[in-house]
Amino acid sequence: MTTDASNRDPGHSAGGSIPAVVSALAVSLVAAAVLVAAPPPVSAQEPPAGDDELWSLHDSVEAPGLESRKFGPDEYWGAVLPVVEGSTNLSVEPVGESAEGRTIRSVRFGSGETSVLLWSQMHGDESTATMALADIFRFFAGHPDHPVVRTIAEGATLHFVPMLNPDGAERFQRRNAQGVDINRDARQQATPEGRLLAGMQERMQPDFGFNLHDQSARTRVEDTGRGVAIALLAPEYNEAGDVNDVRGRAMRLAGVIRRAVEPFVGGHVARYDADFNPRAFGDLMTKWGTSTVLVESGGWRDDPQKQYLRRVNFVGLLRALESIATGSWADVSRDPYEELPENGRWVEDLMVLGGTLALPDLPPLEAGLLIRYEDPLERTGARVVDIGDMGEAEARDTVHLDGAWIIPDESMLRRRAGAVQIQPDVRASFTVARDREGERTVWVFRGRGEPPASLDGADGSR
Repeated sequence: MTTDASNRDPGHSAGGSIPAVVSALAVSLVAAAVLVAAPPPVSAQEPPAGDDELWSLHDSVEAPGLESRKFGPDEYWGAVLPVVEGSTNLSVEPVGESAEGRTIRSVRFGSGETSVLLWSQMHGDESTATMALADIFRFFAGHPDHPVVRTIAEGATLHFVPMLNPDGAERFQRRNAQGVDINRDARQQATPEGRLLAGMQERMQPDFGFNLHDQSARTRVEDTGRGVAIALLAPEYNEAGDVNDVRGRAMRLAGVIRRAVEPFVGGHVARYDADFNPRAFGDLMTKWGTSTVLVESGGWRDDPQKQYLRRVNFVGLLRALESIATGSWADVSRDPYEELPENGRWVEDLMVLGGTLALPDLPPLEAGLLIRYEDPLERTGARVVDIGDMGEAEARDTVHLDGAWIIPDESMLRRRAGAVQIQPDVRASFTVARDREGERTVWVFRGRGEPPASLDGADGSR
C-alpha cells in the first residue's frame, strides 16, 4: 500500500535480497541495517521453523504462471478462471469495470453466516496477496474435503476481489489509469474502482474485511536493524483512536494472523502506522462497521519475486478465515496485536563507504555514496541520492572500499560552468579500482544487481 508510509519513502515498492560478499582484495560487503538483520531469517529456499500443515500443503496448490510478481490481469485471470469455473465450491462474477474498461471480478466461497470481504492490489504494484489468493482458490477447489476448507465453507461466506486495480496492474504502477491512489478515494469515491469497493461494502455489510497490500522493504521494525516482512493494522475509525467493538474484533483477528505467521517470519512482524486517515478505505471500512485488518507484505531475504511472502500470506489468511468461521478469534486477547512493535524508520538500499572519488581535473575526494534502487526487490535502476559524509545514514547493504578509487562513468558526470560534478539523482554507474587510472579493477557497478560473490581482481560487472 501503504497508507502514508509511502510519503516517507519516495522509492516505495517492496523487497530485496541480501548479497553475501567478502573481498579477498579490497572490497568487503558488510550487512549494515540489512533487510533481515539479526536474528537472520532462513533463506526462502530453506525449510522454515514453523510446522503449520498449510505451509507444506502450499506446494501442491501454488498457482502456476505467477512466479514473477509482475503480471497483468490477463495473466492472472488466465491462471485463476479455469480453476474457479471448474470447481464445485467457487463462483466468479464480474462486479464492475476499471477506468479503462477492464473487468473487475469477485470470487465467492462458502455459505456460512459470517460475511467477509477481501480485496487485493488496489495498488497495482502490490501483488503478493493477489498471488496468495490464487493459491487459496486452488486449495478450496482441489481440497473440498479438507477440514480447513469445510470449516470455512460452513462458517463463513467469502467475497474476494483480487486485483481491484487492473489498470495499475497492467502497468505495474501504484495508481489507477486516472492517476488516483484508490486507497485515498474512500471518501470521495471519484474512481470507478473506489465506487465499486464502497458499493460492495454497502450492499454486503460484511462482518470482516481484509485490506491486502505490500509495503516498502526499506522499513525497519521499530529501532532495530530488522526489516518488516509482515505489518498488521486494525485501522482507527476516528481521530481520537478509540477502540469500539468493530475495531476491537479486528485487533483480535490481527492477533490470530500474527500467531500464524510468526513461525515463518519471527522477529519481522510489526504494527502498521495507525493514524486515522479520513480518505483511506481501511479506516472508513471500520467506521462503516466492517472489522478490517490491513495486511502489508514487506520484504524477505532471497525473495525478489515475493514467493516466500506469498506462502506466508497463504497460511496467515487461511488461519484467519478459519478463526472467523469458528468464532475462535473471540478467544484471542488484544495483547498479541497491541504488543506488536511498530513500523519504524526506513533506510536506503546501498551505501558505499571508504572510497576515494576520482573526478576529472579535481582533487581526490574521500566520499561515500548513498544509492537507491527504483526497484529494491530486483535491485534495478540505481540512483545516487547523496554524496560525501554519510553521517548517520543507513542502508540495507553497505560496501566498505578501504580506500579504493571510485571512478564514475561518463554517464554519471555533469559539466556545469566548466566544472565536472556528480549530482544527486544521477544514475549510478562506476568502477572501483586499486588505482586512479582504473587499471586494477575490483568491481564494476552498472546500476543494477549486487556485487559479485568474490572480487579477485577480475571485472565484477553488474
